[in-house]
Amino acid sequence: MAEETGTVETLEFQSEARQLLQLMIHSIYSNKDIFLRELVSNASDALDKLRLETYRDKDLRAETDNLHIEILLDSEARTLTVRDNGIGMSRDDVVNLIGTIAKSGTADFLRKLKESKESAGQDLIGQFGVGFYSSFMVADKVTLVTRRAGADEGVRWESAGEGTYTIESLSDAPQGTSVTLHLKPADDEDHLYDYTSPWKVREIVKRYSDFITWPVQMAKEVKEGEESGLETVNSMKALWARSKDEVSDEEYHEFYKHISHDWTDPLETVRMQAEGTFEYQALLFLPSRAPVDLFMRDAKRGVQLYVKRVFIMDDCEALMPNYLRFVKGVVDAADLSLNVSREILQQDRQIRAIRRRLEKKILSTVKTMMTEDAEKYATFWQEFGRAVKEGLIDDPENREQILEISSFDSTHHADKPTSLRDYVSRMKEGQEHIYYLTGDSRTVIENSPHLEAFRAKGYEVLILTDPVDEMWTESATGFDGKTFQSVAKGEVDLGDETTDEKKAEYEDLLKWMSATLSDTVKEVRLSSRLTTSPSCIVGDAGDLTPTLEKMYRAMGQELPPVKRVLELNPEHALVTGLRKAFAEHPEDASLAETAELLHGMALLAEGGELKDPSRFLNLVADRAAKAL
Repeated sequence: MAEETGTVETLEFQSEARQLLQLMIHSIYSNKDIFLRELVSNASDALDKLRLETYRDKDLRAETDNLHIEILLDSEARTLTVRDNGIGMSRDDVVNLIGTIAKSGTADFLRKLKESKESAGQDLIGQFGVGFYSSFMVADKVTLVTRRAGADEGVRWESAGEGTYTIESLSDAPQGTSVTLHLKPADDEDHLYDYTSPWKVREIVKRYSDFITWPVQMAKEVKEGEESGLETVNSMKALWARSKDEVSDEEYHEFYKHISHDWTDPLETVRMQAEGTFEYQALLFLPSRAPVDLFMRDAKRGVQLYVKRVFIMDDCEALMPNYLRFVKGVVDAADLSLNVSREILQQDRQIRAIRRRLEKKILSTVKTMMTEDAEKYATFWQEFGRAVKEGLIDDPENREQILEISSFDSTHHADKPTSLRDYVSRMKEGQEHIYYLTGDSRTVIENSPHLEAFRAKGYEVLILTDPVDEMWTESATGFDGKTFQSVAKGEVDLGDETTDEKKAEYEDLLKWMSATLSDTVKEVRLSSRLTTSPSCIVGDAGDLTPTLEKMYRAMGQELPPVKRVLELNPEHALVTGLRKAFAEHPEDASLAETAELLHGMALLAEGGELKDPSRFLNLVADRAAKAL
């Protein structure tokens, strides 16, 4: 029995941790068996970390003989204990890892959990790696005893899950961590089984943790004449090293859940094996739903790295580009040093070569999915498309392949996105460009005056509403020999050239308006893209879009003011009326107000912001009053 060396302190859980505890205690899970999967998984991680630490620190005073996980059952006391002799925890580790959920986004996660339905809620929990809390689904009280490898003193932590926990120092705790659950009474109706039953525990370990690379041991089922002892109840076979024929989909799915802390099955499993110059094996997974922290800066990224079956690190960013950060899995390399660091990995030639091959494999897998399983691809793109499109900026080498697997909303169909390959197949004869328009929403874009002539003539336009669309369209030149062209930039040629006669008719008005609005616009010219609206604002070919300009300014980048072009519809009554009035009374002061109104209306039509909204409203009100 470990001896106390200090006083017992009672501390409160962080508020968000308390909320999670309550969720667990009043279980949102129908399958409570997963508590054991989480505890065994945590124990496995602790053993991985100890082995790695002993490679890196040869002076670490740690016991490394017979590393294993042990499950102890006591039916009389109604306790279940999961014990490992791994890295262990210090007092600060215990408080920080268990008493607190020090992870940005937890509050948002809890909000989503409360808003979601029961099934969606259980899918969200694991994405924050809070599996330890699942113990309270089956236990009235949890006791944890731990000592960090190399430390002289251990710690006991205990809680009934009611908002507080106790913590005390111990003088003789064994290395590693043991978690003892004081189990609730069995209740079959509530799917709360007797977890002191050896057959039930063996069934759970075999189902969820068979692939754990450390032995999971339990008391042997003793037959008459045999001596008691421990036996290993998992196979310990690394899934990525086994033949594909030997592994079931269910085993792959459980392994994915083990490494990802996700509760849902993966969307796709990807296996790779390379021999020759660089030998490695990879087992990768495309999740079926995006984690809630996909776009958070401090989210975990990358896959697990092993060297000859020895765990090296979690979240190896060097093996997976940022735009594929949602990919989970394992890469086991044959020729790396066991003492490799993250900094060395960034420069390692072999790692860079493996990364390139993994990227291409993931992209080709998605392409196959796109052509052979449209429903599965649609799920993938809905969940991860926004992240994948970041690769159009970050990974010019694979830009064509990324464009090939991308989908975009378009004017062709109200609900169904299109691939670029399909867009190109529908292009009009003689059409040289893939037309697109960026904006805040589909509604804003569909109501934009920029689309009028394109819609009237039957040209398809891509509708791009993600913030990343503003960025990649600046760097991607084209697809399949066709160039990208914003319908809100430059002059468009849809076969309707403004006649010389019309240009001459408006020449004086355009010069005057260009001068009158010179503080806000670069030029005023006639438009070939308008059919019903009086005016629109367009940029020159190389100009930043207003949204992109706003994004750069928000990031603190100083930019010179970007003046854009005001285009007029020479067939609109307001524009023809202005031309006539200017020709007859060029000195009329109200004409400048009409020019200002045309500019303001064009800004509002594209979802822009007026420099002086109150002045614009006064001008509109004044004109309306005069019209009555």
